[in-house]
Amino acid sequence: MAATEATQAADDGGPSLLLESLGEYDVVVLGGGPTGENLADRAHAAGLSAVLVESELVGGECSYWACIPSKALLRPVTARSDARQVPGLRDAVTGPLDTPAVLAHRDAFTSHWNDDGQVRWLDSAGIDLVRGHGRLAGPRRVAVDDGQVLIARHAVAVCTGSRAVLPDIPGLAAAKPWTSRDATSAKDVPGRLVIVGGGVVGVEMATAWRALGASVTLLVRGDGLLPRMEPFAGRLVAESLAEAGVFLRTGVAVREVRREAPGGVVTVVLDSGDEIVADELLIATGRAPRTDDLGLETVGLEPGSWLDVDDSCRVPAVTGGWLYGVGDVNHRALLTHQGKYQARIAGAAIAARARRVPILESDRWGAHTATADTAAVPQVVFSDPEAASVGLTAAQAERAGYRTRVVDQDLGAVAGASLYADGYRGRARMVVDLDREVLLGATFVGPGVGELLHSATVAVAGEVPVERLWHAVPAFPTISEVWLRLLEAYRG
Repeated sequence: MAATEATQAADDGGPSLLLESLGEYDVVVLGGGPTGENLADRAHAAGLSAVLVESELVGGECSYWACIPSKALLRPVTARSDARQVPGLRDAVTGPLDTPAVLAHRDAFTSHWNDDGQVRWLDSAGIDLVRGHGRLAGPRRVAVDDGQVLIARHAVAVCTGSRAVLPDIPGLAAAKPWTSRDATSAKDVPGRLVIVGGGVVGVEMATAWRALGASVTLLVRGDGLLPRMEPFAGRLVAESLAEAGVFLRTGVAVREVRREAPGGVVTVVLDSGDEIVADELLIATGRAPRTDDLGLETVGLEPGSWLDVDDSCRVPAVTGGWLYGVGDVNHRALLTHQGKYQARIAGAAIAARARRVPILESDRWGAHTATADTAAVPQVVFSDPEAASVGLTAAQAERAGYRTRVVDQDLGAVAGASLYADGYRGRARMVVDLDREVLLGATFVGPGVGELLHSATVAVAGEVPVERLWHAVPAFPTISEVWLRLLEAYRG
């Protein structure tokens, strides 16, 4: 019997054996990255059966082409930088990085682009895996390119993530530039690297490849780096990149790209007419959802579009409430940890709805509401120095209509920072909601500040009163003592 006939028979009350032969689960998850893995795990932990459909490597973008390889490349860079600022150690840390060792370190952390370990975890967690490209084939149905049809009793979750976008620049596509995937997995250091884009990918890859020996030019359309953070974050990182030898040009746009032969040099023509010749070109200017070939049209949605979801990550536009869009595909917060957070929320919501348990939609911080996506998103840029932020910037808070007070502190003036490194340069800011006396956001820039961020995240997400934070005593002498200095400045 054809798959469509079997499906119709099941809908008409036919034998359940027909459904099993097609593959019936409580939850079908499209995409086996961290988001999909976590959603399937939460659903399974709640007693639901789950299957992952993955067309590439289980573990997804983060494990093989983004977070893990990029941080493996960057850690030797920041460790060397820190060591060179410590008396008694700086003279022992000389010469260039051992490039083959750094690349081997990265390759080890990506398991050499082999997902056997991730698959073993799925097996241990009781989650089935189907290899192949899955597409929606109508309500609660997923067709896989190997001919299988999977039926979801309760939910289909789209967790396919996002991909790098190439802007419409003459000659760019033909030049075959690097995207973020190429930049994190390259086997050799390019002699000359041009990077277009001043966001996280552009900044981190400029940091890594310059330290590994490439001559790096960073081209930015705007007037600074890291535009989603406080302006001082981009300024401090830009200063450090310049000191490292990165050529930074702001307020420029690329007009044309030329590459005469595959693997040959690439010429980048700016809107001013200036030309820059390089060995590789990295485009780091934006992302698009991986939804263009998912069968969205079969359920009334636009292929290639971001999925609009509610706070439980369910797609309201689809009748029956069975479709969820989780992680990058919903455009709420394009970060691995936020995708995993959404997966925990969505998994709990799917399980509750399957059991007809009331959803806690009225509870802003309840188990089924992804409030942190809008109120407390943390992010670390692993540049040198690091930049870390959570919640709203001062400008964002003002635009949102809050009555705020902004408090800044020189991180280098804190005893723990002075001990961490000679000449420590950094800055901290907290944004306080004056009406509720709670933090709306916090930003730190400086060596090692990524480990400061979770305390700020707890304060923002927990809406901890400033008066109570006064009783959270930071250990001396640590960089965390900046919290005391910020609160002292706030209290006057």
